[in-house]
Amino acid sequence: MSRFIVVRKKKPAFSFHLDQKAMYVNLLLIIALIIGIIFSIGLGSIQIPVADVLKVLLGWGESTYEIVVLNLRLPRIVVSIMVGASLAVSGAILQALIRNPLASPDLIGTTTGATAAAVAFITFTDGTYSIHWMPLIALLGGLFTASLTYLAAWRKGMSPFRLALIGVSISSGMGALTVFFMLASPLQKAQQALGWMTGTVYGSAWQHVVTLLPWTLAFLLLACHQIRHLNAQELGDDVAQGIGMPIEKKRLSLIAISVALAGAAVGIAGGISFVGLMAPHMARKLVGSSYGALLPASGILGAMFVLLADLAARTLFVPLDIPAGVFTAAIGAPFFMYLLYKSRNG
Repeated sequence: MSRFIVVRKKKPAFSFHLDQKAMYVNLLLIIALIIGIIFSIGLGSIQIPVADVLKVLLGWGESTYEIVVLNLRLPRIVVSIMVGASLAVSGAILQALIRNPLASPDLIGTTTGATAAAVAFITFTDGTYSIHWMPLIALLGGLFTASLTYLAAWRKGMSPFRLALIGVSISSGMGALTVFFMLASPLQKAQQALGWMTGTVYGSAWQHVVTLLPWTLAFLLLACHQIRHLNAQELGDDVAQGIGMPIEKKRLSLIAISVALAGAAVGIAGGISFVGLMAPHMARKLVGSSYGALLPASGILGAMFVLLADLAARTLFVPLDIPAGVFTAAIGAPFFMYLLYKSRNG
């Protein structure tokens, strides 16, 4: 019995196959994410039983619990999920383009450029601008840095190896620029920017959800639409060119999607690191390297990482609310060292 389910249709003409194992794994990941959401809603300084959480979500819970769940915890959880999924899918795209297991949104300067733009926005505005501008500002910063990296790496074509090397250099420069913006700003603004840079979804409200949701949905759908091109890109330029794919055009559009996802996430949650590195690796172990299964698995795992990191951030050190980026970095840094050691002979 074949492990694939083949779907074909003549009008409109399309065909694809589904890996049954990968489909079941993704279904289990979705169930695990839903369970994580329910328990995350119930845990905190005010403990809410699972039964009461479900009652509130169904619309007939106690009014006290409704305030905690609907106004305080649920928006924060939704933002965590969108940020984690965006960063993970962004990292998965870059790993296909650069064909490097260490690739992540930090590699081509996306997150550092977005951070520099957002810090400048925080420190040099008088607070009259809406939070709705943050994803756009961060996105523009990420696009500028990624474009600069791409142009600097171009030499009668774009080598993924050159893109990675130049991206690291420009990322360092953007980090220095961020520090300059903070030093040039008032102390209060610098402290605010520093807390945001660590990566946190603290204080997230429904306006943050409304701000981030259109960006996340639009670019995740665009990423899914480009799955066949991601599979071709990962096989190498010769294979991609052999099947008739316009390599540079598709590579540029995929980089733009990756930058948009990471930039919008950074604009809301700050510098939550290593999610774009860890989630695609773990997804690859679970569902294989085909992006039809890998991309959704990466997004779900990324959402779970940030959800659990934020849960730890607000429950382990009560009454302190530690930035979620501290926990992702605490897990991601050893994971990165492990990947370096594993690929030392590569």
